[in-house]
Amino acid sequence: MKFKFKLLYQQMLLLFTMIVCFLAIVGVSLFHLTKENVYQDAWTRMEGYAQSIRNNALQLTTNDQGETQITLNAQELRDSEMILKNNDVHFTIYTSPDQILYPQYGFKSTLSKNDWKELQNGKILKRRDDLAGKGRLFKDHHGEHPKMMPKQRMTDIFMPCFDVNGQLVAVISVASAVSNIHNDFRKIQQNLTFALMICTILGFVISYLIARYITKRIKKMQAATRQVAEGNFDVQIEHGNQDELDELAIDFNQMAASLKESSEEIQRQEQRRKEFFANAAHEMRTPLTTINGLLEGMKYNAIPENKVGESIDLMSNETKRLIRLVNDNLDYERIRSGSMQLNLTKFSATETLNKIMRQLTPKADEANDHFEMQTQEDIPVCADYDRFTQIFYNIIQNAIQFTTNGTITVAIKRREKQAGTEIKVSDTGIGMSQEQLDNIWERYYKADQSRARTKGESGLGLAIVHQLIQQHKGKIKVTSTEGKGTTFTLFFPDREIATAKKK
Repeated sequence: MKFKFKLLYQQMLLLFTMIVCFLAIVGVSLFHLTKENVYQDAWTRMEGYAQSIRNNALQLTTNDQGETQITLNAQELRDSEMILKNNDVHFTIYTSPDQILYPQYGFKSTLSKNDWKELQNGKILKRRDDLAGKGRLFKDHHGEHPKMMPKQRMTDIFMPCFDVNGQLVAVISVASAVSNIHNDFRKIQQNLTFALMICTILGFVISYLIARYITKRIKKMQAATRQVAEGNFDVQIEHGNQDELDELAIDFNQMAASLKESSEEIQRQEQRRKEFFANAAHEMRTPLTTINGLLEGMKYNAIPENKVGESIDLMSNETKRLIRLVNDNLDYERIRSGSMQLNLTKFSATETLNKIMRQLTPKADEANDHFEMQTQEDIPVCADYDRFTQIFYNIIQNAIQFTTNGTITVAIKRREKQAGTEIKVSDTGIGMSQEQLDNIWERYYKADQSRARTKGESGLGLAIVHQLIQQHKGKIKVTSTEGKGTTFTLFFPDREIATAKKK
């Protein structure tokens, strides 16, 4: 069984490791710095003692021969010795590396020739760990039986004393047991260790709280993701504007909204597809039934001789109706997939639209509509001639379909600033609601279901128009008022602009 290491513990381990590493670096640095400070404080304190002894207990005089003589203030030395002894501090006065002036039985450290040279140069020597007391004698409390002074680890300094001629005449050594320094350092170290342990515990708690906070936000996203996977696209994650998780929440909400729109669009398209196939089946069934009935009648001589020609014309019309339905679907798919190539040419928009109106005049007469061309001058347009004809045939035919006892007006204008041709087709028909305006470019949509069914429309005409305008890199806009009519405004850019955009 594979072990799962939960994200909470991963985050917690990561944060805790970072905190521990940080505390370790800080702790080591503090220990080192504290140790240095302890030694520096001890050396500074001992240097002060040496300076006090030199000033108060040591007097340098010069005889007539120019020799320097050292005079000791015995009382001052004893007082200083007692005070320093209470602090476990010892001092020794040297006149040479091997000769001690005071005290007779005191601590003696090893001074090499190099050490003495450095002292002659005025340098104060400082030692962390020095072995003192070697080779010195001391008396017991009865003043008898001199014994060897035991060795002892000392931290000490050596301060040089010079005469008026700048000659080294004495060296004052002040020493404290290393154990004293270590005891001071150990106390500080214990306090620091305790503080670091407290910080480590706090770091553990803080890392847990941070990891739990992050994991809790991720679990919210996980729960929301599961709801989306189950089909609930209304879920939204609360967020602020602070970090990457908030940005992820914003992206998730946008994704959920997009999926909701896509799902609704799929449902709408599926509904319209079903409606289209139902309409298409109805439209195909009617002419096929008519054609089949007429063929059966002709086969069994059930149709009078004088009605045969009329029956053939009826079958021809029904066949054309089926062809139109199939061609509309094929055209839409070719345009939508981009497989249709436009043959852009410059021709007269005025003449072409007049031809389309003449072709559709019989249909307009059936609805008691009449056409009005407001533009008389010859205005050119850059477009694919066949597709231009298809666009306006669909638009004008759509105007006739939804207009009765009204007027259909066509107006053409040149737009020199925009370098193109603008064409408006207006009617005084039933108009459309805002919902219908929002959906007229969608495939299978029919603004008036009852009229569409009786007129035999597939619901693809305006969808094809919209796709063709986009292929021309043009623009189309529709305005409508219910009960007053509809206006289609189309713009076709000139050939040079259309070609440039295409490239």
